[in-house]
Amino acid sequence: MLYGTFLFLSVTVFLIADGTNIEGPKHGKVAVCYVASWAIFRDPPFNFAVSDIDPSLCTHIVYAFAGLDEESSTIKSLDIWLDIERDNGNAAYKNLTSFKKYHPHIKITLSLGGWNEGSVKFSRMASDKWKRAKFVKSVTQYLEKYGFDGLNVMWKYPTLRGGRPEDKKNFVILIKELKEAFIPYGYILSATLSNLKEIISAAYDLECLNRHLDLIYLIGYDYNGPWDKIVGASAPLRGLSKQDIRNVEYTIKYMLSHGISPDKLVLGLQLHGKTFILKDPDVKNVEFGKTQSESEVFTGPYLNGANMYGYNEVCLDLKNNSKWVYYWDKVSSTPYLRDGSRIVSYDDTRSIANKVKLAMDYNLAGFMIWSIDMDDFKGVCDMPNDTYTDFIERVSDITKDKLWQDSVKNLNSQADLEGKIYGTLRDKLILRIPKKNFKNYPLLRTIHEAIDITVEEKKIADAMKLVSTSLREGSRVSETQTPCYRTCSEVCFYGPGH
Repeated sequence: MLYGTFLFLSVTVFLIADGTNIEGPKHGKVAVCYVASWAIFRDPPFNFAVSDIDPSLCTHIVYAFAGLDEESSTIKSLDIWLDIERDNGNAAYKNLTSFKKYHPHIKITLSLGGWNEGSVKFSRMASDKWKRAKFVKSVTQYLEKYGFDGLNVMWKYPTLRGGRPEDKKNFVILIKELKEAFIPYGYILSATLSNLKEIISAAYDLECLNRHLDLIYLIGYDYNGPWDKIVGASAPLRGLSKQDIRNVEYTIKYMLSHGISPDKLVLGLQLHGKTFILKDPDVKNVEFGKTQSESEVFTGPYLNGANMYGYNEVCLDLKNNSKWVYYWDKVSSTPYLRDGSRIVSYDDTRSIANKVKLAMDYNLAGFMIWSIDMDDFKGVCDMPNDTYTDFIERVSDITKDKLWQDSVKNLNSQADLEGKIYGTLRDKLILRIPKKNFKNYPLLRTIHEAIDITVEEKKIADAMKLVSTSLREGSRVSETQTPCYRTCSEVCFYGPGH
């Protein structure tokens, strides 16, 4: 770390206090919070009800799932007792949409489909214009009846799992007709799309979908799993090699280069991980993409999800089970745990923060979270202390750059420049990381923190670049430059309140 006379970086983060910020996040990015309706049936302490949602952490809440009635070609509840207020039911629809009364910044949408709903019946409905018309009409009536703000379509996947080649075209037609029907109501229309190139190319006309959808949720996980019989990261930030296309950055670049607008693309983040059982339990070093695993898997102690370990399960195991050993895979930016032959590859606050940084670099619309009921929403675990390790290392690397160090030395000899812009600042170059003064929802809160920190990191990097370039070229600060430099100094050097 460089100490000297040049720069003081103060990163201030918008911290959301429980229940006090009814306006929601201020950073302008969307935070789409999926809620798995079945989470209410989990065993304590991880049974999740609508009342457990912290609305200050979401801009959109998506309730999963509604289904398709194939006989009538209409939308339907998949669990009437759970969703609808009748026969002493749970009334999740009503409980969820009532959030808007006290938190008007939130948009509540209903998700249609999911893995268990399959593909075949969507394929049949979308191929028939009369069935499509019935379906679209039923959706608008359903959303109005229950007070939703829009629909999310999660058809997994057009052309696949029993679908037909014409699904690719029919999916676009269906989306177009839904959007046209939604306009008078102001409903939001989104779709959740696969991240795998082979599925994307077969299932979607990205450019046409982009034209009609308001938001596009990219599944940024499930790249690797035990089905490969090789240990891997479910949501690798980058590939293990130049040829490796199963990673978040590759998919973002692919989507953007094939017609998806960055201001519509929302990166999906997982709050769970994948489980593996090593083929050779005596292997010393686990290598992602190389170490072999069995096809069998194991489940977490509470969620009972096949091949799934929720973050809340991981953090509680780390707190209570000394058998797990923590590791970090730097290439994929992924944490994993090992207990003998058992491996859990997942996401924590550090890997989530790094994904936020990547998405912000591509100026994406925001983040989709699957699903918030797998965060530590009860606050039963210890808070991680390495969340921004990679942010700090980046700032440290900048200060070690020779050009930057030469610029600092040059600056010291230019009293007029220093006097005009930096005054008597003689502090360390510090990336100030916020103190964790909360207990619950660590992953969801990290998303918001990391957005703000990334914004400030970019400001300081731009300021560094500007000053380095200016000094390298032997230029001086002119009166015309002063406003730009003044803005940088106020934002990056002094911080708020000065």
